[in-house]
Amino acid sequence: MSVTLDDIRTAAEQIRGSVERTPCLLSHTLSRIAGCELFIKFENHQFTAAFKERGALNHLLTLTPEERERGVIAMSAGNHAQAVAYHAARLGIRATIVMPRHTPNLKVHNTRRLGAEVHLEGEGVAEAGEYAHRLAAERNLVFVHPYDDERIIAGQGTIALEMLEDAPDLDALVIPIGGGGLISGNAIAATELKPGIEIVGVQTRRFPAMQQALAGEEIHCGLATLAEGIAVKQPGKLTLPIVRERVRDIVLVDEPEIERAILLLLEIEKSVAEGAGAAGLAAVLADPERYRGRKVGLILCGGNIDMLALSSVIQRGLVRSGRIVRVRVAIPDVPGALAELTRQLAEQHANVIHIAHHRTFTDLSLRATEVEATLETLGSEHTREVIEALRRDGYDPVLPANEVHPDERWAGSDS
Repeated sequence: MSVTLDDIRTAAEQIRGSVERTPCLLSHTLSRIAGCELFIKFENHQFTAAFKERGALNHLLTLTPEERERGVIAMSAGNHAQAVAYHAARLGIRATIVMPRHTPNLKVHNTRRLGAEVHLEGEGVAEAGEYAHRLAAERNLVFVHPYDDERIIAGQGTIALEMLEDAPDLDALVIPIGGGGLISGNAIAATELKPGIEIVGVQTRRFPAMQQALAGEEIHCGLATLAEGIAVKQPGKLTLPIVRERVRDIVLVDEPEIERAILLLLEIEKSVAEGAGAAGLAAVLADPERYRGRKVGLILCGGNIDMLALSSVIQRGLVRSGRIVRVRVAIPDVPGALAELTRQLAEQHANVIHIAHHRTFTDLSLRATEVEATLETLGSEHTREVIEALRRDGYDPVLPANEVHPDERWAGSDS
């Protein structure tokens, strides 16, 4: 059985009113930064903060009364788990979920809160899936696959139906790929409705399984990624041929690019994105010439990011954009010298976040001390102005080697 546009339209009717018809909006600021018109589909506005509800509900609604009575089981890194748990509870179906051991605490907590029985097994989705299949056989449960299922694929494809209703002139869709359910359904819908549209898939460099499978290569993946929602080691048997036929290209993004995209979405769109949700924006910003002047649709597919991870992304982003910087300065070891340094920093409107003396771990004169100041500035240019002012005042400021030249690619986040 292959998924058709009619299947996707049927799914849209079936789930209507039970999932959010999320907004698809033009981001003026991100469009200016990227050099193209960026339309963002905010699937993080779903109740469980991810697109997975569409496919999960479409699958659950097709179960027979006997299958509902048996209960369902799913393996997931988090978003499919929450989607199945939430809609199964709504429909009175018992749900069991198997999640990899290192799934973010937020997703585990939310899945349990939604009423599912949760098992933590395996290092990744593949290992969790093996355990889930064994448990399904033991308990006679109905298996709800996160991506390799026609009903799941059709449900996910309803996103493109809505996007092309709201933005019919889109030239391209840039879509994250894990196992391929999201991109398969949306590639079918988009290319059937608008044959000339370009579909670009996005994976992380640490988990390029779909790209490697299409190239006939042996699959090699890393151990972890911020985009754990697309950290899938084995593409689907159903999704692989759909991607081969309908997806123009698959591009890879690095962890810093994903972090930057998360920070931009938070700061500019005031919208929380998990790593997978920000992957599309990361890909566009990594290759702006490919999309320059075009109308590009992005799916912000999920917003379930652990708060500790989000905090780290924010802090690291502020460092990369030059808005938090460490400066080491030698000063005379006499009363008033530190006060004079902080006065100079204040004159340059640099906010001191933390300051520390180093007398022992230094080769300075015994009559001098090293001060390490962590400063908040307005960005890379302001940081340079602060350093130049200190030099004019007779100091010899030193920035740690990896912070001497703040990454200019992050300058757009000042907007």
